[in-house]
Amino acid sequence: MNSNDAQNKAQITPVKFGLDNTFKFECHKNISCFTKCCRGIDIMLTPYDIVLLKNKLGLSSEEFLAIYTEPKLLEKTDLPVVTLKLLDDDIRSCPFVKDEGCIVYDSRPTTCRYYPLGVGTLSHKEGTDEDAFYFFVHEPHCKGFEEQKEWTVREWRKDQGVDIHDEINEGWADLLVLKRSFPQNVMLTDKAKQMLFMACYNIDKFREFVFGSSFLKLYAIDPDTVEAIRSDEVALLEFGFSWLKDVFFNKEEKVYPMNGQEVEKRKKTGE
Repeated sequence: MNSNDAQNKAQITPVKFGLDNTFKFECHKNISCFTKCCRGIDIMLTPYDIVLLKNKLGLSSEEFLAIYTEPKLLEKTDLPVVTLKLLDDDIRSCPFVKDEGCIVYDSRPTTCRYYPLGVGTLSHKEGTDEDAFYFFVHEPHCKGFEEQKEWTVREWRKDQGVDIHDEINEGWADLLVLKRSFPQNVMLTDKAKQMLFMACYNIDKFREFVFGSSFLKLYAIDPDTVEAIRSDEVALLEFGFSWLKDVFFNKEEKVYPMNGQEVEKRKKTGE
């Protein structure tokens, strides 16, 4: 690493912050570093990020994934995740940033909303500091820390909307944490990874899978839930997380037990 790279590299403050710790920060169009934090970044997109962004852009989830994302396997879990595909320019720009700012600002990803905070754990329960902690990402170019607006971490999360994002993505985060607790040699099959990818990230395809196959015959799902997931993408997303948890981690008591008659029918027909 040369001296310029070292100077430009973001520094992570080695201090844990809880929800009620305070800090000073503000970002606005008149600040000299405006939009510089939108270049040379690595952003892992959450399932809810994809729902918001694909709807903002008027795309199907399949189209959005193909155009704007890159699939990866999350380290230590071997689980599929997606990251934002950056432009192939000298500064690896976000595809949604312009000189005047972010063109998808009201639907921006969770990571962008958290900045300049980072999250020290995927497991987060609102109202408790048991697992959640936060840290600051100090980039040399960022002048936001020189501003005088004061926040608690709790206030920042609410102001930026990440409290809602975290609540919706909670089931997804639980899946990642649960898999991380398994021995590293316990791997998912390719078919299992494809199923997890579809339910978490390709919401339109998952809807087709649920309502266009024998899924609703195979699983005992109450009518109210069926009606909710038919018309509400967030409900469908959260249902997908819960169902995946059933399939991969709930060995005994299932939230959505399988229909015994349908299982026997499949055994007989060889489906």
